[in-house]
Amino acid sequence: MFEKPSLPSRVLRAASAAAFGAVLTVLGGIALAAQAPSGLAFSEFRGYEDWRVVAVSQTEEEIKVIVANPAMIEAYRAGVPGNGKKFPDGSKVAKIRWKPQKNAESPFPVNVPSSLVAVDFIERDSKRFADSGGWGYAPFNYNATSDTFAPNGSGTKCGVACHTAVASKDYIFTAYPKR
Repeated sequence: MFEKPSLPSRVLRAASAAAFGAVLTVLGGIALAAQAPSGLAFSEFRGYEDWRVVAVSQTEEEIKVIVANPAMIEAYRAGVPGNGKKFPDGSKVAKIRWKPQKNAESPFPVNVPSSLVAVDFIERDSKRFADSGGWGYAPFNYNATSDTFAPNGSGTKCGVACHTAVASKDYIFTAYPKR
């Protein structure tokens, strides 16, 4: 049986959660003014921290969580892009990237996020980004020393070069797996 946590531990956990939320709010506020060469601004993705998870991926260098706004999640659930349709304008996705580290407390080998590396954004706007498959791309590198995000890349085309490989999937690599 699990024991109900004592009041002090519950208060401590609640305070820790509140502090984490405050850190995310400060981080988001710092980055809101940043704008990528594509014209996409960090502020266009306000609230991405609360979007639904599409999937998780990991390379040797990074752990990535891909989240999407409600419009994109609804399209995924309707079968896009597997049904041959495109994601609707207003669909947005964020890829949050961390360096991995071994979880020292786990009884089995598992990697968990360590330091934040970057947050990459993609937005569907078929008119604004007509020359790049209808998608705009905006990667933002995180600088832990200054606690800020700065745009990385050379405009909306910095993402389309890689995403052309999945043009038949409406330029989106990450599928929405069964839950």
